[in-house]
Amino acid sequence: MKKIALFIIIVLLSSNDKNNQKPNIVFIMSDDHTSQAWGIYGGILRDYVKNDGIKRLANNGTVLNNLFCTNSICVPSRASILTGKYSHINGVYNLPDALSPDSLNIAKILKENGYQTSIIGKWHLKKEPSGFDYYKVLPGQGLYHDPYFKTVENWEDGYSGGKKEKGFSADIIGDSSIEWLSNISRDKPFFMMTHFKATHEPFDYPERHNNLNKDVVFPEPQSLYEFDSNESGRKHIGQIVENLTERWLNDTSKNINRYPGMPFTLNTENKKEIRSITYQKFVRDFIRSGASIDDNIVKLLDYLEKENLIENTVIIYTSDQGYFLGEHGYMDKRWFYEESARMPFVISYPNEIPKNNRIDDLVTNVDIPSLILDYAGIEKPESFQGSSFRNAILNENKDEKEYIYYRYWQHDVKRPAHLGIRSKKHKLIYVYGDGLNKSGVNKIKTKPTWEFYDLVNDPFENSNEINNPNYKSIITNLRNQLIIEKRKVKDYELEIPAI
Repeated sequence: MKKIALFIIIVLLSSNDKNNQKPNIVFIMSDDHTSQAWGIYGGILRDYVKNDGIKRLANNGTVLNNLFCTNSICVPSRASILTGKYSHINGVYNLPDALSPDSLNIAKILKENGYQTSIIGKWHLKKEPSGFDYYKVLPGQGLYHDPYFKTVENWEDGYSGGKKEKGFSADIIGDSSIEWLSNISRDKPFFMMTHFKATHEPFDYPERHNNLNKDVVFPEPQSLYEFDSNESGRKHIGQIVENLTERWLNDTSKNINRYPGMPFTLNTENKKEIRSITYQKFVRDFIRSGASIDDNIVKLLDYLEKENLIENTVIIYTSDQGYFLGEHGYMDKRWFYEESARMPFVISYPNEIPKNNRIDDLVTNVDIPSLILDYAGIEKPESFQGSSFRNAILNENKDEKEYIYYRYWQHDVKRPAHLGIRSKKHKLIYVYGDGLNKSGVNKIKTKPTWEFYDLVNDPFENSNEINNPNYKSIITNLRNQLIIEKRKVKDYELEIPAI
């Protein structure tokens, strides 16, 4: 009897240890892989994308419908995800800025609390990664084919250096992630950041996807032929689809192969036909590039299942921001419009998170590191400006955000600096058009303008209603709340004028 009792106690203690074990955390992020190209958010491209891995995560977890970055451009968004701070606090405003290795980041905190840590793939923050037991990162944007990778053995600051590896970047990043997982201790939890270069321009892909959607004519967004921005009430030009046309034609004339599917030719001067032809190639390349990410998500999930790690692993897949795929005639990101600022996000954790679930709560990238620490059972530091949204994922949120604050600093004449506020139903943007002497900005100022969108009646933001008297009280209230939210996040630069 004593032996049986002792056996029961040991089993119970073992079970209790297992239940108290901190979860592993795998944070997968792509570049510009916008929600329109995920397939799980609906939209006109949903039937054309490869999303086997993404759907596996969604079917086994929760999808966020309203997660937004606070500065829609690669370097600042990544810095906010690591530091839990807005751009004006962490000092990474624009593309030329670097994240100081001395900055407190999520990896440092997890490492100090017993986690094995790594980052593999795109880093883009110029200075050496800190807080990671292991890193293997691309120099700057890196290459799609036969890329270079920088490690502790060959690190140098900036966008140069590294050792060349044969293969396609997404595949190398996926394989290297599995290799790291295969060589670490199973007695300690791990935190791995797997960051893909895809789907960043030039939207390249491996040979195996050469025929994906080969003869498909993709449906077009309703605002693709928005040639005159004044018709929508927008007073700026933006980065239009034809910028790709020019780049492809220029590379063809110089026999440069930066983009896939070259050479590129045009047999028309009709501006609508040119935009249509460009859009078709653009989207085809983008979806093929995204397929390489999905291949490697599948690979990672298969490995975690095979090693019996899946049940106690929090898996997140997201993108550093959104991207325009022809909406408003645009490409690229940078704007506080939905396609650009929304970050697709899916999270799986079989031990806790509901399956096939979706939440509409307003969340930002600044909140992500607080969520990760919450799952790790670690209190967030005071310097983190965001909050965990774990309760929202569990459908138990009692403190849902009413507003999110956004600010794009990297001013240009075509894409002026702006800031704004979004509620569940409305959005107000102040395009102030001044680089404020920050890095990488255009010194030419643009005339300040305001934009207001009714997201219920105009979810695709096709009509700026700033001068519509029917919205006067809503606009006034949002303007006043913008001032409040701006102060809340300690952004004291630039006064908000009257409308």
